[in-house]
Amino acid sequence: MKSQVIDPRIYDLYDEYCHGRITRREFLRRAGAIPLIGASGLAMAQALLPRYAAAQTISFTDERIAARYVDYPSPGGTSGEMRGYLVAPAGEGPFPAVLVVHENRGLNPYVEDVARRFAVAGFLALAPDGLSPVGGYPGNDDDGRALQASLDPDALRRDMLNSARFVRSHESSTGKLGAVGFCWGGGITYYLAVEMGGDLAAGVPFYGAPPEALEDAARIKAPLMIQSAEDDPRINALWPDFEAALVAHEVRYERHLYPGTRHGFHNNSTPRYDEKAAQLAWERTVAFFKANLA
Repeated sequence: MKSQVIDPRIYDLYDEYCHGRITRREFLRRAGAIPLIGASGLAMAQALLPRYAAAQTISFTDERIAARYVDYPSPGGTSGEMRGYLVAPAGEGPFPAVLVVHENRGLNPYVEDVARRFAVAGFLALAPDGLSPVGGYPGNDDDGRALQASLDPDALRRDMLNSARFVRSHESSTGKLGAVGFCWGGGITYYLAVEMGGDLAAGVPFYGAPPEALEDAARIKAPLMIQSAEDDPRINALWPDFEAALVAHEVRYERHLYPGTRHGFHNNSTPRYDEKAAQLAWERTVAFFKANLA
């Protein structure tokens, strides 16, 4: 089912579900109760649920990359240990590094695919699984969301910071690090920019919430490319105050607002995906990293 035919009310419910404010059962129940002409709200709701196998763009065994799971220490994190999906371009390194941070449900197949896309583009990519201390991504987003919500948020952020430091200092890395994240991971991208200062060379948050403490913008040294959906009222409402803080502290940034898109438009596993906007955002992201991680 294409995004154009899905009722906006179903999208609003899906956003509530994605961010853990209602359960999957409640999402489907409330969607099914919406009166529609010639269509089923339940069918529209089910069409929005992710289909990861169909969305894969680069195979696990693609000859252009070398991929493996790695374990590494994470002091101060959820358990002291972390696991991530490390993907390098085939051939001799070192390569500029990119940390790829998942949404609020652990390292699902979409984010692993994004890591492989970065490797094909010439970067050493690490996609950490914030759920690894509790068994890893459980194979479905509902359980993944519940698991991530059960973790201490400060410890989980520390796991992401340790992951960034791990890949930056990896033997296959040039020492230049970029960070990109989606939704929750977009917020983590801002967190890394604040905490790492000059050790982060570039950050690209996709529809992520900025730091609650606006004065933290003073600690950001990395240039930012902010990717925003036009129809994303919760995130966009936070932008004016944060932009003022970026300007006040002379942070280098550019923001792209993609017309007609919704939160999650880069995720090609659901009808929220906007192919034209996602491709343009991807091209801009890769070019931004190549310019700043050279």
